[in-house]
Amino acid sequence: MSQYQTLENSIMADIAASADEAAIEAVRVAALGKKGSVSELLKGLGKMSAEERQEAGPAINGLKTRVADAIATRKAELHDVAITERLARESVDVSLPVRSSPAERGRIHPISQIVDEITAIFADMGFSIAEGPDIETDYYNFTALNFPDGHPAREMHDTFFLQPDENGERKVLRTHTSPVQIRTMEADKPPIRIVIPGKTYRQDSDATHSPMFHQVEGLVIDRTANVGHLRWVLEEFCKAFFEVDTVVMRFRPSFFPFTEPSFEVDIQCDRTSGPIVKFGEGTDWMEILGCGMVHPNVLRAGGLDPDEYQGFAWGMGLDRIAMLKYGMPDLRDFFNADVRWLSHYGFRPLDMPTLFGGLSV
Repeated sequence: MSQYQTLENSIMADIAASADEAAIEAVRVAALGKKGSVSELLKGLGKMSAEERQEAGPAINGLKTRVADAIATRKAELHDVAITERLARESVDVSLPVRSSPAERGRIHPISQIVDEITAIFADMGFSIAEGPDIETDYYNFTALNFPDGHPAREMHDTFFLQPDENGERKVLRTHTSPVQIRTMEADKPPIRIVIPGKTYRQDSDATHSPMFHQVEGLVIDRTANVGHLRWVLEEFCKAFFEVDTVVMRFRPSFFPFTEPSFEVDIQCDRTSGPIVKFGEGTDWMEILGCGMVHPNVLRAGGLDPDEYQGFAWGMGLDRIAMLKYGMPDLRDFFNADVRWLSHYGFRPLDMPTLFGGLSV
């Protein structure tokens, strides 16, 4: 048996033993590559005499042709096998439902939705949105809002105090969004019409309280603001927010250091339908917010003359009115990051609340 026949038998055995496309490619490189066994034989033709070349040339070229054809045939077979296996492995069950898009699956958190709803309502009334820092000084959080040092009213707020700074001053996590009222009065001249949504912090936790929660406050300052204006603003807000035609409200005297007179506001409702409270009907009452005329000391702290300007303010818990409107029983669920809860109570991301199209479509 000649060396060419021996080499051919060896290569053909390797081709037959190739189990996949990577293996047959390795055989091709070993035989026909630049340094392959057949290629080396072809390189040797130049060193042969004319008589030897006349005999060896056809034999080596024939070997190359047969090997190349065998490799191509086996590679096609292995390719077909690979395609068949992949089709079986990656088969698609066309009876399965189509997976919805991220925009369809995603949900807006109820708090973000409530902020958008409130923004839409008060923007329609001519209010602008104001914001302030979560970490406040004692001055802005208490003193400027008519909480003197040692005043018992400071005990109304279970405050988170930070470590003293180099000057010995202890900043706080703001207990309400009211410091933004002072910052706005310092920065802007009346008339002022703002709403202030934001996070607040108090040491309290149960089904209706959380150490971190959300509030929204409103502030109006001009020369003629009065309680009648305050009542109208709150009535229009409640009708738009709860999406009812009428509301019945009552104002009860109360105490807040930063307003005088101060009121707590109840709204007539019906509680007979389980967790969802219906407003605009029924015989029950529910307290939903606090309000009042801005205290003269607060106006002075904001750099305004109380003999020239007056105003009113109100505040309510965003989390609480979300629970009332959408029937959510436990405030703690707002912060548990449970995707199942968010999928149930969340809102579609492309359904932006508007007064024209409906707040909670």
